Amino acid sequence: MFEISTHGPGLYEFTPKVKDYVTEHCDGNGLLTLFVRHTSCSLLISENADPDVRTDMNEFFRRLVPNTDQSSMDWVRHTCEGPDDMPAHIKAALTPVSISIPIMDGRLTLGTWQSIYLFEHRDHPHRRTVAGHIS
Repeated sequence: MFEISTHGPGLYEFTPKVKDYVTEHCDGNGLLTLFVRHTSCSLLISENADPDVRTDMNEFFRRLVPNTDQSSMDWVRHTCEGPDDMPAHIKAALTPVSISIPIMDGRLTLGTWQSIYLFEHRDHPHRRTVAGHIS
């Protein structure tokens, strides 16, 4: 299990933790599956070189699915957990909650500019848990 602390919407890289996990648990070939155990965040593989990619990704999803306190989302019924909860569920439904990455010779086969991110969709801090399994 991977624990990721968040402090609001955005992409939180945890590639080094995953690489350490793979090094410890696999010295050959396999498939790593990661699964986030929450309904208001997701997982992404995205570029790691330019921080503007993360900023733009977050802004795109904020514009695509704004919080319910904005008039464009006045149709939302589920608001008991705050104005960012239902939009977070929608964003999580549009993005993956699990990803699979091949392992070759005990190493992740990520590309040069790829990293693994937890994509937090809620406004407030959370402790997120991601399960990992190698087969």
